[in-house]
Amino acid sequence: MSRFTRIFVTLFVLSLAAASGLASAANYTLWINGRTGGGVVGNYNSFTYWGPSTTAAGVNKKSVNWDGYNSISSQNGKIRDALDCFCTGTNWCYVATHSAGDLMMGYTLANYGSSARLKKNATPNSAGVCGNSDGSSQTGWNIKWVRAASGAGGGSELSDAGSWTTTEPLVKDLKTTTARAMYNHNATANVWFYMYAGAKGTAYSGILPGQDDEAVAYHSTGGVSGSSGGSWCNPSDWFCNDLTLGTAANEGGRTKWSYHSVSFRDDNEAYNHYANGNWGGIVGVVRNAVVNSAY
Repeated sequence: MSRFTRIFVTLFVLSLAAASGLASAANYTLWINGRTGGGVVGNYNSFTYWGPSTTAAGVNKKSVNWDGYNSISSQNGKIRDALDCFCTGTNWCYVATHSAGDLMMGYTLANYGSSARLKKNATPNSAGVCGNSDGSSQTGWNIKWVRAASGAGGGSELSDAGSWTTTEPLVKDLKTTTARAMYNHNATANVWFYMYAGAKGTAYSGILPGQDDEAVAYHSTGGVSGSSGGSWCNPSDWFCNDLTLGTAANEGGRTKWSYHSVSFRDDNEAYNHYANGNWGGIVGVVRNAVVNSAY
């Protein structure tokens, strides 16, 4: 074989390897549940919590299931396993959360978003753990954004008041002062959280201040900063300060956490908290946004 032929063959092989690497790169959409859970933990194709798995919900959708009962810290490894699987190496992720899933994702990024992660092969075993791809590592995960349906990163007064069973470990985490002190909500590893706030509350949710979706109030679903909750509403409510869209400070001056932006405020009070096993409520608004923006 001539020197020219050897060079040609070498370049051809290298180009095939590069093309193979590019072909293996993929985007994934991860859905992280909230309280009560429902999907099979470790099975990324189990969408019981959300609705029919046949419903469009983003590119290469995966359900990141945790039990929705135990504490955020004790269940957090399930989320890290999923992020390692699908959001390392050449792969990137879109992330959608619901309710306590927002608290879970915020906790993950604040505590582990800048940690060293081994690159994985996106082929999970029955426990939801993927194998190493090439043995190398990276800092944090490849995440394009997080969209939070009724985010409970700021806790809920239903937990404060004992409206949910107080023996449940997660309910203890969801107390407003506990949730807000659990981690630095401004530390997101530079990942943006886009917040979707529902406002179809009912009479029994009167203990929730300002506008709410029956389970979580605007101070949390809108990513409002501070060590405790507060009362924020739609512009049509004269007796309450407005939750502003985007990153702007809210009426009255309280700011949002860093890298938090309100994408949807339920001015028509049309969406409640619950998916109802059919991508319902505020979850449906986020699903529609994900379908139209994740590719």
